[in-house]
Amino acid sequence: MYHSVSHTTDDPYRITVSPPRFERQLRWLRGQGLKGVSMAELLRARAAGTARGLVGLTFDDGYADFTAEALALLRRHEFTATVFVLPGLLGGVNDWDPLGPRRPLLDERGIQQAATWGMEVASHGLRHVDLTEADDDTLRRETHESRQLLTELTGHEVTGFCYPYGAVDVRAADAVRAAGYQYACAIDPGPLTGRYALPRVHVGEQDTALRLRLKRGLHRWRRQDPADLPEGP
Repeated sequence: MYHSVSHTTDDPYRITVSPPRFERQLRWLRGQGLKGVSMAELLRARAAGTARGLVGLTFDDGYADFTAEALALLRRHEFTATVFVLPGLLGGVNDWDPLGPRRPLLDERGIQQAATWGMEVASHGLRHVDLTEADDDTLRRETHESRQLLTELTGHEVTGFCYPYGAVDVRAADAVRAAGYQYACAIDPGPLTGRYALPRVHVGEQDTALRLRLKRGLHRWRRQDPADLPEGP
């Protein structure tokens, strides 16, 4: 689970990885015989029994630095990834973060560029709303409308969703399923873990090769294999 790839040092939420560190992390994956892929590709491979050596890479919030910094490095290593974007805030900034710098978000051109170069574009809702606190109308807009807008924008079916703040409950997961998504990512969903609440490992600037190895090992012990996950809560 990545967020921003940039050179900023103002990072109170620890969501930024510098481009040099990001490339070292990608090199480490390759050195381990692993290949970074989108979540859609990973889940297809799991279903087919061909996922050995694949690692799902995700980027939350849809920051503009995904195309400015991360995209070229991913392509250099022949990796793909999933970028979770906010079609209700195209070209906007991360106003939901009270601390830290204002980071520009992907606009229509940036989203289309990511899709053109083989990245999976998926939904992070419309405006980065905590779905566990949303009323029924907001919940429907954040799930249904965001998927419709992104499908129109990219020309591709949008199958993935990511819960803002990683916040998920049964009601939110049911809404995502009803909106037609095939999977959804969370962070630490606890007993809700399933296809509509997939757990992920945060990766940051401090994650050296040793830390990545430890995180990968702990994830194996603490999480179910996605191939064995139920359809969701």
